[in-house]
Amino acid sequence: MEELVLVTKAERYSMSLTNGANVLPKRRILLVDDNDDLLETLGIVLEENGFEVSAASNVKDALKLIAAERFDVILSELQMPDAGDGLTVVSAMRHSNPKAVTFILSGYPHMENAAKAILLQMDEALTKPISPELLVKAINDRLRLGTNSIPKKETVATILEAETDSTISKWLERVDAEPQIISIKLTPSERSSHLPALFKDIVARLRHPLPLGTRALKSFASEKHGFLRREQGYTAAMMVEESRMLQVSIFETLQRNLDKVNFSVLLSDVMMIADEVDSQLAQAMACYISEAKTDARPLEP
Repeated sequence: MEELVLVTKAERYSMSLTNGANVLPKRRILLVDDNDDLLETLGIVLEENGFEVSAASNVKDALKLIAAERFDVILSELQMPDAGDGLTVVSAMRHSNPKAVTFILSGYPHMENAAKAILLQMDEALTKPISPELLVKAINDRLRLGTNSIPKKETVATILEAETDSTISKWLERVDAEPQIISIKLTPSERSSHLPALFKDIVARLRHPLPLGTRALKSFASEKHGFLRREQGYTAAMMVEESRMLQVSIFETLQRNLDKVNFSVLLSDVMMIADEVDSQLAQAMACYISEAKTDARPLEP
């Protein structure tokens, strides 16, 4: 069993780790960990140092406490066996009470890069094992400093608008790595000529949403793209693959900017982006097939 501290029960009760004058009296702290022994140890240590402690052994109970009560501090284990984890708890606390000081406790010295955006919503990460003295000092120091400022959130539309050129560049890199597609010799500007208009349509759709599944407004740029790809010698499969790589490039752009994104609308916006890109591909394909009926080449060479 991974222990935060190795002390006897008698020693826990007798601990007085800091001068009482330096401890903010009766600050409320929520402890979240699936290790009951660790919860007991932490609770005793913190109560002996002037905190009012509530504890939860799973994410579900922690979320109930966050919704029902106000806390000055949350200290949560990063990984727990049930649904959700410490990042879920910390994120909920930050949204419910932005002024609360938030800590993640982990046995891993380095956090996964994939969690970077959510970790920005916490104030500090502590690595186990940690001594009681350092734990109490870290909490009191952070209480004196206050919470980290929360980065200003931007809309997905604003991010894509600002990152259009860089996203197209990433898309071109993907296309250049696909032998079948680059067998059609085009300059980068010729290959990506349809994308600026498509990005404008995506941004407009995000700012003026249509129900998912609704066919996008008629796009002359997409129609032109379909005719042009037919003239350039693309197959239908190549067009579908380019569209897939475009979606991947867009989602990677969002991933790079997760620290700026408003998470409450991220999922719906991602679905809307996919819907718009697919809808425009359908329009381009309709024109591609229409053009194919008038030339002598088969749809798939």
